[in-house]
Amino acid sequence: MIEAKRKRKNVSASIDQAERYAKGVRTTDGMELVGSASEFRVPFVFATNGREYLKQIETESGIWFRDTRKSTNRRRALTDWPTPEGLRAQLAMDRDAAHAALAAMPMKFGFDLRPYQRKAIEKVEEALAADERQMLVAMATGTGKTKLAIAMLSRLLESKRFRRVCFVVDRNVLGKQTANEFKTTKVVGVRTFADIFGVKGLTDTDPEAETKVHICTIQALARRVLDVEDAADAPPIDQYDLILVDECHRGYLLDRELSDQELEFRDQADYISKYRRVLEHFDAVKIGLTATPALHTVQIFGHPIFKYSYREAVAEGFLIDHEPPIRIETVLSQGGIIFGKGDKVDLLNTEDGTISTTIAPDEFSFEVEQFNRRVITREFNRTVAKALASYIDPTLPDKTLIFAVSDGHADMVVEEVKKAFEEAYGDIDDADVRKITGSVDRPLALTLSFRNDPQPKIAVTVDLLTTGVDIPRITNLVFLRRVNSRILYEQMLGRATRRCDEIGKDFFRIFDAVDLYASLESMTDMKPVGVEPKLSFTKLLDELTGVTSDQHRETIRQQLESKLKRRAKLLSDDALRIYQQEAGESVQATMQRLSDASPTDLADWFRARPRLGPILDWRPDRPGAPIPISEHADDLVSISHGYGKDGKLTRPEDYLDSFAAWVKDNVNKVTALNIVVTRPRDLTREDLRQIKLILDEGAFTEAALHRAWEQAKSEDIAASVIGYIRQAALGDPLRPYADRVRDAMARILKSQTWTPVQQRWLKRIGDDVGKEIIVDRDFLDSGQYKEEVGGFDRLNKLFGGRLEAVLGDIREGVWQHVA
Repeated sequence: MIEAKRKRKNVSASIDQAERYAKGVRTTDGMELVGSASEFRVPFVFATNGREYLKQIETESGIWFRDTRKSTNRRRALTDWPTPEGLRAQLAMDRDAAHAALAAMPMKFGFDLRPYQRKAIEKVEEALAADERQMLVAMATGTGKTKLAIAMLSRLLESKRFRRVCFVVDRNVLGKQTANEFKTTKVVGVRTFADIFGVKGLTDTDPEAETKVHICTIQALARRVLDVEDAADAPPIDQYDLILVDECHRGYLLDRELSDQELEFRDQADYISKYRRVLEHFDAVKIGLTATPALHTVQIFGHPIFKYSYREAVAEGFLIDHEPPIRIETVLSQGGIIFGKGDKVDLLNTEDGTISTTIAPDEFSFEVEQFNRRVITREFNRTVAKALASYIDPTLPDKTLIFAVSDGHADMVVEEVKKAFEEAYGDIDDADVRKITGSVDRPLALTLSFRNDPQPKIAVTVDLLTTGVDIPRITNLVFLRRVNSRILYEQMLGRATRRCDEIGKDFFRIFDAVDLYASLESMTDMKPVGVEPKLSFTKLLDELTGVTSDQHRETIRQQLESKLKRRAKLLSDDALRIYQQEAGESVQATMQRLSDASPTDLADWFRARPRLGPILDWRPDRPGAPIPISEHADDLVSISHGYGKDGKLTRPEDYLDSFAAWVKDNVNKVTALNIVVTRPRDLTREDLRQIKLILDEGAFTEAALHRAWEQAKSEDIAASVIGYIRQAALGDPLRPYADRVRDAMARILKSQTWTPVQQRWLKRIGDDVGKEIIVDRDFLDSGQYKEEVGGFDRLNKLFGGRLEAVLGDIREGVWQHVA
């Protein structure tokens, strides 16, 4: 049932009229009613006023639709008409039956689901049951979003809640990585996800009828939806009924809303991000997956329905923590690069690569954040590379990732790193250090080599490896450029947070050569990001002279006035002279004219001078702007760890003193902390988790405490966070945790006669105490203990009902003081 209205009519309210008709339909010969037993005799109703869909005026545009078969089904806007096949598929969908099937379906797969992954799936299914159509799941990088997606999609497809899913990524490498996971991850027995459900990859433009999951990049999807000559060639809006967007924070910018005046004379396509337009094209449920939700992500997908942070993952042992950042300070990074008046300066033309020489007319300087961006300084890069060589051993199996400013800077860094490491270690393979950017030959293959092969050991990148790619062997991150976004910074850190037990990775290191933390202090991950169309002076003046409404002209006048004030400061002498010749007045006089003249007079004046727009748009300084080349000598000043919340504590002794003071102040205020100090046998895994999160708020992490103790005491002791707390509160000697566990288990095994079966399980529990710190009832009721032996209750029978006491004895024995 379709209700058609004039353009000026509110279309969403017209659904009511279509519903009234849907109740009173009478059958004629050959007509079959397929509505439900409800009061509506037609299941699908529509209303339209012929206006193209625009989010900003959603209720007044688009094609509005409602499924009348359920009273809680909400009306919503569509960008186009559904297909007959899509309508039949909706008619066949029984959401209540699907959700009943989900509720009865066990969460069992060919791989272990972690507790937080299970909770995330439950939250998604709850939101779907409540008819939510946009949702956001925020999980830290490295916590298994792809495995989560496989488990979630298996359930949703098996229950017939959805018929076809589009899995969206933003890079080819991520698409191939995802496709490989789908093809290799066993879901039921030996059958993989791809064996059970039809999966199409990046090379397949359109899904086939039997395709259940289609993996594609946002760029390919945008081409299919937006870059078609005939709108009829775009994919139908019901091609997918679920769109899952991985890394949904990346480059997916919010609309810059048009004013009421602009709506009447500007093209909305200039103002709406392609990403959002692609998502809005499809009538599908949208689920965003990200590690770093930001304001623009939230406004598209809504607030996260589930969050699992990096610090939570570290506290629970699923991710690796980092040591306090290592600050590399040089003479130039402290004092800047200064060219004096009259100095000879070599300039690199970035367009053609030529070098010219000039004399500095005045003194000018560059701070460290401008190094290799606004001034080229090989000496700074050489000094930093030598410092890195004293910390990073190229013979070890771990990997190092260096973030450079630009592609050219990356080349320079590769060269200087090779020289520094050869000087420190002798000959190294040329393939050990490589640039991985979009400009290299076969960047995807090189990225996969960095991930899977021994070489390269050190990669220098700009943006290509900042997000999404899983390389667990990375243990060193080096920042040679400032980052202007906390979200991007956290994504960069995510390259090194994954566990890699095969190389004994306990922590990872951050090397900061550009005082990065100082610039991050004032940043927030919830800053709005907007798409501001590149309106040239030529376009603005064409609009000013083309529209007839004074209201429209006033809107354009205000934008011209603001733009010209900024542009006037950048115009060259030649541009100012040419402008005055053409306009018959100076730029300053035109600025005054924009302020004083009426919109009609302004339109007439600019109409008589059509060349002014191109003159104002002319930017001879772009591209090819000359960049000074610095030959200033540089030298290392210091390498230090930055302790504390802001990284400003450089003395490890001060950090340890502040930790001891914090523990003593809080031991009687925080219950879990008190248990650590007075009753360690009663500690639970949840207590340990809470302690780590509370300590984290004060920047007291196990990695930082370990490094500070090593520096202050010259002792490298692999103690646990409980050991540091008890040392600070009670003066307990700090011992390697592995030694404590070994000695405690030896005492337990000697304390009485155990059966061979009990001995075997005690040794296994001891191994897990060494890895997990706390083994309690909850731990034994999960994972392999649950699968192999049936969990705590079954093991308790093997120990004669005394397992809880035995676990308590182990916890107490670990922290027992032995003279």
